[in-house]
Amino acid sequence: MLNKIEAPPFRGRPVAPLKGSRENLIYRLWRDMRYFDSISIALTALAIAACHDSALVQVDAGSAASIVVSADRIDLASGETEQLSATVLDKAGRLIAGAAVSWTSDAAEVAAINTTGLVEGISHGMTQVHAHIGLLTAATVVVVAAADGPEASAASECAAAPPEWLWCDDFEEDRLGSYFEYKSSDGAFSRTPSVGLESSAGMRVRWEAGQVAAGALHLAVGRSPDNYRRSVTAGTEDYRELYWRLYVRTQDAWVGGGGYKLSRAFVFHSPDHWGQAMMAYVWAENEHVTIVSASGTDEEGTPLTKRYSDSENQRWLGARQSETPIFDADHVGQWYCVEARVQLNTSDVSDGVFQLWIDDQLEAERTDLNWVGNYRDYGLNAVFVENYWNGGSPVAQERYLDNFVVSTERIGCG
Repeated sequence: MLNKIEAPPFRGRPVAPLKGSRENLIYRLWRDMRYFDSISIALTALAIAACHDSALVQVDAGSAASIVVSADRIDLASGETEQLSATVLDKAGRLIAGAAVSWTSDAAEVAAINTTGLVEGISHGMTQVHAHIGLLTAATVVVVAAADGPEASAASECAAAPPEWLWCDDFEEDRLGSYFEYKSSDGAFSRTPSVGLESSAGMRVRWEAGQVAAGALHLAVGRSPDNYRRSVTAGTEDYRELYWRLYVRTQDAWVGGGGYKLSRAFVFHSPDHWGQAMMAYVWAENEHVTIVSASGTDEEGTPLTKRYSDSENQRWLGARQSETPIFDADHVGQWYCVEARVQLNTSDVSDGVFQLWIDDQLEAERTDLNWVGNYRDYGLNAVFVENYWNGGSPVAQERYLDNFVVSTERIGCG
């Protein structure tokens, strides 16, 4: 039989909030309740003690130190949903119960998220959804597949660019002001709706018959010898290796080859006249894409070039041509993913690399290059997208560019 313990008479006064030591809490419970059996008191004391050591902590959201979302990435089809949850922890790594988390989407037209964390795929693309509490946030990548295949999801890939990508421009947003130079050539090169991948925004290049220059994008990365070349990175890095990728499409019935210049990467070494310590060209002077290697130093590494494209003081290191003639009559009118890689040589060794992929297939390669000898003052610090046709376009025609990425690791297509 349970022992009953007489408590003081209850006089109708309110019960004050439970505060103080565990011993005081037990006494208050004993004092303010009519009857407690001894086992109940023991269980209550144990519960109160346990609350002090549990991983579950009842504190306000201001004590939050981190958020953990239930998934780093989710893949959805249009109209499909998936439930996310968020765990809020304090500085000791203990769970904060009942913390109010809010949810947002970077691109609600791609994936929407409601107040409970339910994500819905809306249209193809990539974006991020975020859990917020106070100033803290945690992100989940959401990929919504296109109805007609995975390629279309590349149209808005910059919404969830991985950390190794130094730069991504899918032209869905106007990022042209971030290039240290954007040359429109009186509107010949312009950001235009519906000309990019899967009818997204892209860059349209329009040549008139005989026109040579049709615009350019000049991007700076890493450390540069002058402030004019504004870097899109911290501006303190000396990159020894870079990848860059561009999607290219010509109009139907395109003629004349590839339009000569397409892209190039450099090491700028002088502040005043744009001297280059090395040049890696991706050209298209015929139906194929060609990689052309050149150095602006002597073999020991002393800079020789005095100005931009100083061909008289360059060491031409040779060229390699792609296997696929993407600019001939049987290939024009469709998208191609063109990616290049440059790795500078180590000191006193001709082990520099220049590679070219088309649609993820390695099509041209050099692995024996002495790009810069022992030169080490600057690393790779610029990548250009160019529309320059030596001799001029034979007719009025257009080509289209999209999804320009510069990275420290392999990028790939789509």
